[in-house]
Amino acid sequence: MRSVSVVVILSEKRVESVLVLDSGGVTRLAERSRDSLALIVALRQEELWPPTVPSVVLVECLRGRSGHDANENRFLKTCRITETVSEGLARRAALLRRLARRGSAIDALVVAAAEPGGTVLTSDPDDLEALAFHANDVAIERV
Repeated sequence: MRSVSVVVILSEKRVESVLVLDSGGVTRLAERSRDSLALIVALRQEELWPPTVPSVVLVECLRGRSGHDANENRFLKTCRITETVSEGLARRAALLRRLARRGSAIDALVVAAAEPGGTVLTSDPDDLEALAFHANDVAIERV
């Protein structure tokens, strides 16, 4: 299991890092496996819990059928769901997409939500890493 950076030090002040999940992060952590449980325990110990999940991510990680979505729905109850996308966040995501020249609108919103100094957990880091290259101190970690 990879360790996840916890804190960013700026001007000798402790700044809490934010953990943001994309759809792959939600799906992976929602698995009822030993690996996902170990990662959740580690994130809690590092005080990165609960993670933030932008509500637009639900479009990608849910299928609209309660039986198929049961694990994700159970897991999402432990997360902080952000239900609004501010104009500023949307504009920042648009800029990241333009600069990276790749990634979906949802990927760009996830990276922008992690700024500054946050970490995004994902199962598919390629587009997110391209977006994070242009972001303010955002780390991308594969789960």
